[in-house]
Amino acid sequence: MRLENVTALVTGAGSGIGAAACAHFRREGARLLLTGRRERLGTAEPGDRYVPGDLNDEAFVEELARLAAESFGTVNVVVLNHGLQVSGPLTEMTHDDAKNVLHSNLLSAFLVMKHFAPLMPPAGGSFVCVGSRLGTVGKPEEVLYSAAKGGLVMLAKGAAIEWAPRNIRVNVVAPGLTATPVIEAAFRRRPDPEAYRRQREDQIPLRRLADPEEIADAILFLASPESSYITGAVLPVDGGYTAF
Repeated sequence: MRLENVTALVTGAGSGIGAAACAHFRREGARLLLTGRRERLGTAEPGDRYVPGDLNDEAFVEELARLAAESFGTVNVVVLNHGLQVSGPLTEMTHDDAKNVLHSNLLSAFLVMKHFAPLMPPAGGSFVCVGSRLGTVGKPEEVLYSAAKGGLVMLAKGAAIEWAPRNIRVNVVAPGLTATPVIEAAFRRRPDPEAYRRQREDQIPLRRLADPEEIADAILFLASPESSYITGAVLPVDGGYTAF
């Protein structure tokens, strides 16, 4: 098993990509520490440890790191899968919108990296940040989200260089549009969901949405020893969307 004797923190594990990543990690032998805003996590399984809280709160992140050290000693892998997307014309976005998007996608990632890097063993570890195709290309009405995910890319690249002497690898998986419960629900709210879905699929060279398990495959690869010489990379898993 690729993650035998590995302890992994996974954020945003409640559904979609996060839940798929957790399932992959369990099959590969990892011990899981999970966190999110919900009081209870329906996708958690016996053996997982779930700690609810707000990753924008540094005091909570410090406490989460303390609990991880107390329970597991070290943490080998951190998957940063949480985030928030607020869409709309830039001129209609509020200061609170900007703060919420930047905090949820970028600054909270910084806090987790800051407090969990010291828990990684002398042999090193792996941070896998779940970014977005919109972290490298722009899109109307997604300006704040693109800015936050682009910042996450540069946070990962800088940390990868800074922590390379400690053999801590930091990489980004950049998913394209993925058939998660959130996206499927958003499609259903459209006047003609099927026509809207086809329109979105036509923008993707492979002409379909990703399955969450396909994104989880990439996360597992960057978390495992198979990617031991990869750091500071952005891996697009977007059906060719950013190949134009």
